Amino acid sequence: MEYSSLLFIYGFFPVSLILFHITPKRLKEVMLLLLSIVFCSFFGVRYLICIAAYVLFNYAAARLTDALRKKSAVLCFIPFALGMMFDIFVLFSFRTERFSVVYRALRLHEGFFPVGISLFTLSALGYLIDVFNGRLRSEKNIVRYSLYIMMFPRLLMGPVLRYDTFRRIMNSRSSGTQELGKGLTLFIKGLAKKVLAADTLYALYIAVRSYDTRDMSAVTAWLGITAYVLCLYFTLSGIADMGVGIGYCFGFRFPQSFNYPMFSSRIRYFAAKWHVQVIHWFRNYITKPFASSMRNRYLNKLIFIGAWTVTGFWYGFTVSSALWGALMGTAIVVENKLRNSRMLKATGIIYTFLLVTVFSVFLASDTVSDGLAYLLAMIGGNRSLTDGLTLYLLRSYLVVLLVTMYASTDLFRNMLVRSGRQLLRKIFSAVTPVVMVVLLAVCTALISSSGSSGMLLLRL
Repeated sequence: MEYSSLLFIYGFFPVSLILFHITPKRLKEVMLLLLSIVFCSFFGVRYLICIAAYVLFNYAAARLTDALRKKSAVLCFIPFALGMMFDIFVLFSFRTERFSVVYRALRLHEGFFPVGISLFTLSALGYLIDVFNGRLRSEKNIVRYSLYIMMFPRLLMGPVLRYDTFRRIMNSRSSGTQELGKGLTLFIKGLAKKVLAADTLYALYIAVRSYDTRDMSAVTAWLGITAYVLCLYFTLSGIADMGVGIGYCFGFRFPQSFNYPMFSSRIRYFAAKWHVQVIHWFRNYITKPFASSMRNRYLNKLIFIGAWTVTGFWYGFTVSSALWGALMGTAIVVENKLRNSRMLKATGIIYTFLLVTVFSVFLASDTVSDGLAYLLAMIGGNRSLTDGLTLYLLRSYLVVLLVTMYASTDLFRNMLVRSGRQLLRKIFSAVTPVVMVVLLAVCTALISSSGSSGMLLLRL
């Protein structure tokens, strides 16, 4: 069951809200955990057993690490190392196809995938590292720790938070009509991103990728990868917005994961606005620890590029996705070297979008050779600029591409902020509920006609 399913929108979500708000205050976290367990059970009993075992193992590893840290550094390291190895092994087992023995041992079917594993594994690893370093004490309350890993508003797309941040959000819960209204608005906006924008762009991307790359024209190739980049953004940010919106409805103010990264004026600005908490996690637990012990600036730059390579690998668990990360890291390093260049100031948005699009070819490809073949088509290596497919796709999707490009920017929001006209803001506030109802109705109709809206470009 995904956030964009009718069962969730009109069944689980409203029922869970009612049950949570009628539950006494001292039992609300228990109720939220029970609701999260029910949510996980919709992915199958095996999924529920796997995530429950994962929670219990990490809870025990952190408690032992904290208990032994005061007695002996050597003894403390044992449960910490076991927890780290367990989390990494689980992540590799289910994100790659090299550990089929795990599937056979657990009697899991071939297509089984623990939804959200990449995100809750980062949470578990970061928590273990913080406990081991003495940055925080281990959580005694197993209900709250379980919510940290499997709380259903965060399960599908995060945000990935440090435990002290998560605890602060849980402790400062505030519910009311304002939070409920903002939460529902965010949820419907995220739903519209996913159903109206991402699913339509996905159809364009699939139409291009079903074509033989060796016969693909340059414009067709550019249409396909542009659709992929925009589809990836609207898919990930849409699901993230839905999760944050659900959290607001329950009174939890989780931060948003995407801050309009598309069409940034610099690569580093794009990186700072893309999947914010995930990028921060790799910076806090990989870049900073290694860079802080190095005084050589060239080694620090290599560490920075290496951290981005690991980030790219985390997205796809392929050499091709790791190359995407390496290219992103290298581009940021080079850009920082040329930050005072007049050319960058004049062409910032254009060159950023072009580089992000070109790099994303490797994120979209299964292998490096596939990515290089696609790049060859993009630069006209197939000796074809346009063809019949290009004209058909332009007629069918040009308006969609232009609208989604505009929607992926913060131009409309900035216009409202900078206008300074109270009347305009009041009109927008009055119209927003009507627009949200219309968007919900349209999304419902589209999901009903298609049967589902479960497409994902990346399995996280």
